[in-house]
This record gives sequence, C-alpha cells and structure tokens, in this order.
Amino acid sequence: MSKAAIVTGGSRGIGAAIVRALASDGFDVAIIYQGSVERAQSLAEEIKATGRNAVAIRCDVSSLEQVEKMTSEVVEKLGGVDVLVNNAGKTRDGLIMRMTEEDFDSIINTNLKGAFNCTKAVTPIMMKARSGRIVNISSVVGVTGNAGQANYAASKAGIIGLTKSAAKELATRGITVNSVAPGYVRTDMTEVLSDKIKEAILAQIPMKKCAEPEDIANVVSFLCSDKAGYVTGQVINVDGGMVM
Repeated sequence: MSKAAIVTGGSRGIGAAIVRALASDGFDVAIIYQGSVERAQSLAEEIKATGRNAVAIRCDVSSLEQVEKMTSEVVEKLGGVDVLVNNAGKTRDGLIMRMTEEDFDSIINTNLKGAFNCTKAVTPIMMKARSGRIVNISSVVGVTGNAGQANYAASKAGIIGLTKSAAKELATRGITVNSVAPGYVRTDMTEVLSDKIKEAILAQIPMKKCAEPEDIANVVSFLCSDKAGYVTGQVINVDGGMVM
C-alpha cells in the first residue's frame, strides 16, 4: 500500500526538490502551494509520469480552516497522511525600527503558525495509525539570528521550539518530529542577491559554496524513512559548516 506525503510550499525551490525526493522514495505526494497554479500542476504531472500519484492543492497555511479542508482532501485523494513536511515560508526583511506590525505578523503567520496548523491537522490521523513523520524546515538564522530578519529569524526559531514540543508529545505514538535548518541555498530567492552579497555569504561558509535544494531534500528524505525511526526532536543543520 502506498504512503502519502504532504509538502507545503511544494511547488518550487526546496519544496519541489523535497517533492521529487519523496516521490522517488515511493511516496504519493500532495503539493501544497499558494502561488502559481501552472507550476504546481506541472510538478504534479511530472511526478505522475514517474508512476507515483500526485495532487496539487492551493492552501493558505496560515488559515486553520483552509488547512483542515486541505488535509481532508489529501486523505480523500491519497488515502491518508504518513508524512508532513512543513516547508512553506516567506520573507519580508527590514530593520526592527522600520518593520511594520503587518510585516512581522505576516511572516509569523505563514512560517510558524502555518507549521502549527498543519501539524495540528495531521496529528489525529498519524496518532490513529500510530505512525508518522513530521519534518519542519527551519533555517540557520533561527539558530544564529540575522540583522534585518527579526521576523523571519523569530519564525524559524519558533519552528525549532514547535519541533521539540511536538516530538515530546507524539513520541509514544510512533510519530517522529524533526527539523532541518538549511544555510544559504541556491533558489529563486537567493539568485536575486547582488554579487557582493553572495561573496559575503560564501565567506561565512567553510565549504565555500551554497547548497542546492537537493542537499536539503536528501536529509528530509532520510528523516522520512524507516532508517530514521529512532531520530526525533532533532535539528539538523545543512549549511556547509556555517553553524557549528
């Protein structure tokens, strides 16, 4: 019987790489997105061409009502939820003194509350099955902080606290909850940076290169596998040695 995975923010960048990795591992995949329907549908068709099932569902993860509706649709179309990857995230950078309340709330609502909403929605399903994998995508800035990213860093630090709390609550039910904290990853978000900023970033990384989305997806793949059955409550930095 096929297993099913939900990947939020799954239509591009790190999320799309995770979708491809989990499909390769044998999971049917729900691609949860809020942006381009064409990109999400194209990825779903790509996955279907490999022999796995895939659905693309638009959902604002900051809305518990939408998340509950999305989860029900996934169960109906894919037969259950065995894996949840909370990857949906966005940035609105700015110094604290200039950051608006809306800029702060928007990032917290999507990045942190969104992960809470999705975890809350799938937990009863996984508890009934006495099995499940939840992987939350944090960030190195959730560990170190970063000037100009108080909202984003706070949301990603919150992800780590959510991960550890959920891991303690769900461990006896056979559900593992872990976090992956990427460093700088080559995606659409980072490609727009100036060469000067890119050089400054690389100077902080012992391996002197940015990660590819697949580097993050490979670790998520492991945490979702049977091989990681005794790993829970952990934060794994995938950052080329940036944070030690």
